[in-house]
Amino acid sequence: MKRIVNYLKESYNELVHKVTWPTVKELQNSALVVMVASLIFALIVFSMDISFQKILEGIYKLV
Repeated sequence: MKRIVNYLKESYNELVHKVTWPTVKELQNSALVVMVASLIFALIVFSMDISFQKILEGIYKLV
């Protein structure tokens, strides 16, 4: 039990005193980058889906 209490105390100490937390501005910038990257990725997947759909429609019309 003593080891668990010691672990919790050390974890709390590290989180409070040693971890450098990002500022609100840094979090906003990171969130914006993630949103833009997600949108670009979604558009790429969407365009690939439409392209494959058109290709397969063309192939199946020939058959």
